[in-house]
Amino acid sequence: MKTFLSSFIFIISITLLFSCNPRSEQNGEEIDEIVVDDEMFAPDEHNARISLDYEGIYEGVLPCADCEGIETTIEIGPSYSFTKKTIYLGKDNDSIQESSGTYSWNDGGNTITLEGVESPNQYFVGENLLFHLDMEGNRITGDLADNYTLRKKID
Repeated sequence: MKTFLSSFIFIISITLLFSCNPRSEQNGEEIDEIVVDDEMFAPDEHNARISLDYEGIYEGVLPCADCEGIETTIEIGPSYSFTKKTIYLGKDNDSIQESSGTYSWNDGGNTITLEGVESPNQYFVGENLLFHLDMEGNRITGDLADNYTLRKKID
């Protein structure tokens, strides 16, 4: 009985050891990359594009030099589509400006650029947040940095 138990534990240990292989195989070939939207990423690469549920509606009021603020709504949709609505608050004509089109991702998979929209048109994508970037594509710092954040509308 003792020999049977020792043999059983040895077989289970060996099975567990070889089943913990970090690389997966498909058709006898090792897979070193993940394909997302026809682009390849290393499996251990974590970025907003492949790790976050970023599609949705983001809202906030961005600072404005000559008005009370810019009420901004951006809807990030499927197939790289977006709709952006802005209202300049405190202006005589609180008209809604709307644009739509497609967006693209930077190489790091963390920033989107709204195509066909005047600069600044880049947003750093965070967990349920879009951070409005400056003209050069950098995060805005300083006392007002938090005011350049659009928050995802959670239903």
